[in-house]
Amino acid sequence: MTALAPHLATFLSEHLPRERRASPHTCDTYAYAFHMLVCFLARRLGTQPCLLEIEQLDAPHILEFLQYLETERNNSAKTRNARLAAIKAFFRFLEYRLVSCLDQARSIHAIPMKKSDDKLIDYLTREEIQVLLDAPSVKSISGLRDRAMIHLAFAAGLRVSELVGLRLEDVVFNPQPMVHVLGKGRRERRLPLWKETATVLRAWLAVRENGSAPEFFLNARGGSLSRSGFEYILAKHVKTATINTPTLAKKRISPHVLRHSCAMNTLLATRDVRKVSLWLGHASLQSTEAYLRADPTEKLEALAAVNPPSIRRGRFRAPDKLLAMLQSTTDPHYYAQ
Repeated sequence: MTALAPHLATFLSEHLPRERRASPHTCDTYAYAFHMLVCFLARRLGTQPCLLEIEQLDAPHILEFLQYLETERNNSAKTRNARLAAIKAFFRFLEYRLVSCLDQARSIHAIPMKKSDDKLIDYLTREEIQVLLDAPSVKSISGLRDRAMIHLAFAAGLRVSELVGLRLEDVVFNPQPMVHVLGKGRRERRLPLWKETATVLRAWLAVRENGSAPEFFLNARGGSLSRSGFEYILAKHVKTATINTPTLAKKRISPHVLRHSCAMNTLLATRDVRKVSLWLGHASLQSTEAYLRADPTEKLEALAAVNPPSIRRGRFRAPDKLLAMLQSTTDPHYYAQ
């Protein structure tokens, strides 16, 4: 292997988790970004990934990789920027360990982040959420687990990483049902739960196997559940719920849509964006403003409070075709021709 492999291994296994104290999810995301990058460059340069040199990760090749993400993999600008952020972090790490790559690092740091469209969020109505919660079968162990996961994801507004990372000690039922969440940026929060949510969680615990994994939710083999595993489970039950609710077919439902649905449900109930931000564990209100833009109630109240300008009365009458033809023939330019 070339010098790229040991530097990249040190960056992912030591620098990120130990020096930067990045979460395991961040380390996995960065590792996946470099997995795609080295595979892309190996195909483009006609070599093996283990033979790539650091000098081959130059700015032109990085730009080609970013273009490949958007055109062939159909990634959004936000995903493209996330991959670029991982590459820039690696070259900031290299700057203090490999002086010869300083110029190369500067050219890569000069690659700008692409502006992305700030679209309205997708969320489910209360009726759609209820149909989705009723989709899992309660006659099987996996159905009890799936119902508990979907219910908790919506009730607490959890990110998928927070949901699959929950441990047994993070959920308590006495004296008040509550869940302890370690969120993004290592921000902790405690959220009370509905009695209905506590009921479905108790039903899952009654049939849960006492495996070696400490996570609250387990996969079919008794191990910890992955993020992609929950995405598969959710997609399966969305397909079942779509049979009775065709409106679900028009929406792209991901695990994060459950979080958005919780936020919109809380906003409609409280009319207080600060409570929504507190519930979701946002670092600032700026992240929560997206739900205000998606909520039509605020706009309707503003529309009703403002008096619209008046409209002058009048009636449009179409001109007579014969008179219009005669008028055109009496034009002086007509005879000049």
